[in-house]
Amino acid sequence: MLLHIPGIFTTDEATRIREALEQAEWVDGKVTAGYQSAKAKNNQQLAEGDPLAREISTAMLQRLWNNPLFVSAVLPNKVYPPLFNRYSGGGAFGYHIDNAVRAIKGSPEQVRTDVSATLFFSEPESYDGGDLVIQDTYGEHRVKLAAGDLVVYPASSLHQVEPVTRGARLASFFWIQSMIREDSQRALLFEMDQSIQSLARDVADHPALVRLTGNYHNLLRRWAEV
Repeated sequence: MLLHIPGIFTTDEATRIREALEQAEWVDGKVTAGYQSAKAKNNQQLAEGDPLAREISTAMLQRLWNNPLFVSAVLPNKVYPPLFNRYSGGGAFGYHIDNAVRAIKGSPEQVRTDVSATLFFSEPESYDGGDLVIQDTYGEHRVKLAAGDLVVYPASSLHQVEPVTRGARLASFFWIQSMIREDSQRALLFEMDQSIQSLARDVADHPALVRLTGNYHNLLRRWAEV
C-alpha cells in the first residue's frame, strides 16, 4: 500500500528546516547503503550523529506518532532513526530494494524494514527531476510531494530516485517495523479502520459499529507482533 500523508510539517516549518539543512555538513550517501545499493547511489547525507539530524528527527517522530493517518496505515512498532539526504547536480539513486533489517547505530537494537517512508522538504517546483519512482503489482507510481508531506510504501518495493538536474532535493527517509508484517494485512486493517471512522461520523449510533470495531481488533490481535 502506497499512501500520501500531507502536512507532517507546515509550509513555514518545512522552509525553516530546509534552510537549516542547506547550511549543514553533508557526507557521501553511500555510507548507509548496502553492497548492491551502493553501486546505484549518488547523493549526500547528513551523518547519523549530526546534532541537526537528531533535532529534526525528534520533532518528526513526535508528529508521526500523533498523526492518526500514519498510525492507522503503518501500525508502527519501531521506527529507524530518520536519515536526511540531498540530491543535486545529477545525483540519483537507481532501482533498488531496501535492506530487510537495519541495525541502529550505537545500539544492539535492529529494525525490520516493513515500511519505507520519505518526507519532502523541498518544494517540487524548486528542482527538476528527483521523482521517487515506486514499482508494485499495480504498476509504476511517481511521487514528488509538497514540502512537509510524507509518502509511505512497502519496503519490499523496487524503487528509485531519478536524477536531479536543477536545484536540490532535500528529504528525510526512514523505515518502520510495523506490528503487522504483511502489507496485504496492513492494507486490510487500514481500510477497515478508515471505514469505521467514516461510519462513526455519519451514523454514530449504528449498532454494527460495535461489531465492526470488534472485528478490527480481533484481526489486529491475531496478526500483531509486539
